Amino acid sequence: MLETIKNTASFIQNKTNFIPEVGIILGTGLGGLVKDIEIEHTLDYEDIPDFPVSTVEGHHGRLIFGQLGGKKIVAMQGRFHYYEGYSMQEVTFPVRVMKILGIKTLLVSNASGGVNPDYEIGDLMILDDHINLIPNPLIGKNVDELGPRFPDMSEPYDHILIEKAKRIVKKNSLKVQVGCYVATTGPTFETPKEYQYFRIIGGDTVGMSTVPEVIVARQMGIPCFAISIITDLGVPGKIVQVTHEEVQKVAAKAESKMTLIMKELIAQI
Repeated sequence: MLETIKNTASFIQNKTNFIPEVGIILGTGLGGLVKDIEIEHTLDYEDIPDFPVSTVEGHHGRLIFGQLGGKKIVAMQGRFHYYEGYSMQEVTFPVRVMKILGIKTLLVSNASGGVNPDYEIGDLMILDDHINLIPNPLIGKNVDELGPRFPDMSEPYDHILIEKAKRIVKKNSLKVQVGCYVATTGPTFETPKEYQYFRIIGGDTVGMSTVPEVIVARQMGIPCFAISIITDLGVPGKIVQVTHEEVQKVAAKAESKMTLIMKELIAQI
């Protein structure tokens, strides 16, 4: 695996001659942040050796290199999910590659369903913890050069970055929640009892991504920040039928707030 990661990183470096400081993973309906990037290079996933290809609507499938918030960034416009049939190693492969490319910080966005009764559709939630119900991406032979066999996860989301984000939120008079994200395999949306279960075990939102990438990033010593748009509610009395298209529409409406937080946070890193 290590040789494949290095070969892919080498291909990208030869194509771009670019050393990013910050990695960004853009989730469902959140690709609009790209409009604020001063783009210098783009690479389609299908043109990158050993890179998976996005199969989900709303995930465009390209790596973008450029400037944002005064920093050199590489952004994944479209991520990969376990439910697409990829192995966990394939899902997290791009994070490994971004580490070799030079990133020192990882920022992640996603869309999720709120199970906290205080949350509303369109809210943003900064992740301060997670519960992983997807197979762990570190299962299998460990590559010591990529990180320890048993990485510490007492701080999956960087406390300093969270505090910076909170100050940005306050300065801009935004409504933003802080809570715990539950990661499931998908691709089905949850049943009412599953929503209830996720709330009982300590979750505030539930989604189908983010946690595998964060686990791998933390194993490699990369500080992480993640933010979620609440696109539907799994709260008794508020549960309705959900479609992927509706999730994208809600995410798009809240996108400007997320973009503002991300841009200002990157500038402060």
